[in-house]
Amino acid sequence: MARLTATTGTLPLISGLAAATALSGLAIFAVVQSGCDDPGSYRTRDGALELVGGCVQPDDLPVNTRLPTPAPGSLGGTQPALAP
Repeated sequence: MARLTATTGTLPLISGLAAATALSGLAIFAVVQSGCDDPGSYRTRDGALELVGGCVQPDDLPVNTRLPTPAPGSLGGTQPALAP
């Protein structure tokens, strides 16, 4: 039978805190080194929220303007219960 003491579970707790601290430090380092001087801001225009400024360029966000067409004879694939 395992003996219950004050040190039971201490190692997982300390390793979890160390991992969280390391990941937080890496996240802060990545943000500081990103090289973006203008973080941008979100503004509402014509009922839509848009990002004004910032380091994201329109070419960084690919847009697929074509809708996927279902295969002939299929039911659209959204309702598995209706599949033949």
